Amino acid sequence: MWSILLLAASIALIVLVTTRLRLHPFVALLLAAFFFGTLDGLRPGEIIAAINAGFGDTVGAIGIVIIAGSIIGTFLNHSGAAMRLASGFVQLAGRRRVPVAMGAVGYVVSMPVFCDSGFVLLSSINRALAARAGVSLAACAVALSLGLYATHTMVPPTPGPVAAAGIIGADLGIVIGIGAIVSLVSLSAGLVFAYRYAARVEIGSDTQAEEFVEQSDDTGPSVPRSLLPIVLPMLLIVGRTIADVPSAPFGDGMLATSLKFLGEPAIALSIGVVLALTLPARLELRMLSTSGWFGEAIKSAATIIVITGAGGGFGRVLQASGIATDLGTETVARFGGILLPFLVAAAIKTAQGSSTVAMITTAGIVAPMLGTLGLDSEVARAMAVVAIGAGSMVVSHANDSYFWVVTQFSGMTVNQGYRLQTLGTLVQGLTAAAAVWVMSLFLL
Repeated sequence: MWSILLLAASIALIVLVTTRLRLHPFVALLLAAFFFGTLDGLRPGEIIAAINAGFGDTVGAIGIVIIAGSIIGTFLNHSGAAMRLASGFVQLAGRRRVPVAMGAVGYVVSMPVFCDSGFVLLSSINRALAARAGVSLAACAVALSLGLYATHTMVPPTPGPVAAAGIIGADLGIVIGIGAIVSLVSLSAGLVFAYRYAARVEIGSDTQAEEFVEQSDDTGPSVPRSLLPIVLPMLLIVGRTIADVPSAPFGDGMLATSLKFLGEPAIALSIGVVLALTLPARLELRMLSTSGWFGEAIKSAATIIVITGAGGGFGRVLQASGIATDLGTETVARFGGILLPFLVAAAIKTAQGSSTVAMITTAGIVAPMLGTLGLDSEVARAMAVVAIGAGSMVVSHANDSYFWVVTQFSGMTVNQGYRLQTLGTLVQGLTAAAAVWVMSLFLL
């Protein structure tokens, strides 16, 4: 019982120092690790050894993947590929179904791009298309926001799910497969919310000139070229997972060997980076410099990597304490094995605001407990990652930077933000949790 109380106190400490004291999450996680380890009776040397081992193992497992994903996202942003994807999805869906199109483009763009950046990037075309098609700006804004959020929290190579998978030890290919299904279900609920509820809310209008939309249709690489750096790495990672199935569907020859090599997440994402280099109309050497697009991407990735490493260190301290045995079967009976990761992530997300921090922190907390929770198989670990992602959506409110990005770039008041963004993320997160639970009945 003492270890469980210490765990609750450690989570409260993380929330306190990141929200009230505004310390960096890296510092908060290290403080929590030392706080928990010291009061649980671990010696200083044991705590330091656990943090070092957890940090090194975690960063070694996912560092290159996060950097590569960040580079792909940056090139999508600056080359005009993300804008071209938006135009392509709108043409496919039709002008009267702009909310569906914006939800779909958000769903795709947010796999390698942070949802905050994605919304800023796409908000102008979102407002212009809503005005041009004569549809509700609120519905379009909410659809775009929730589309971005669905894959940002549940589908690699977005850094949050990648980091959580690395800490838990889940196979990225399985996470992609399950995350894609659950995120589509949650996006469907988000689109229903946008059409049935958000469309009734009047928010600030925008009368941008239609030539913005016309220009965006003709600039940037083609839609297939824009999709390739995102889709091909995911297909390679999934192919590797299939090749590793005991029944060996691809045999044991050259095809299987190639898929296992190319599907290694670091290799697959590196291939995505090479493809991303083809997106600019003209690749210039300055783009690859420390002050260019490469430098910008690596700076963005560095923050996530150090937070992820600290989360891995915190998780290793929890493992060293033996807290998993303290939880016992009562926790499983009360919360359900697959729902506990969701509840922990939802509590941390709601309290401190950042979905990525919530995912990393929760992964560190539940990793030592997977055996006790009955989630130690390959599929179960992947489902735990997706459950954590679902929890990290609940809910986006005033302590979340994404809340302010969505409200300010859409012309919402704070009250409208709570009615639309906060309620929408609650609907989407609960739907995702329900989908994970239903899938667990058949897969676990």
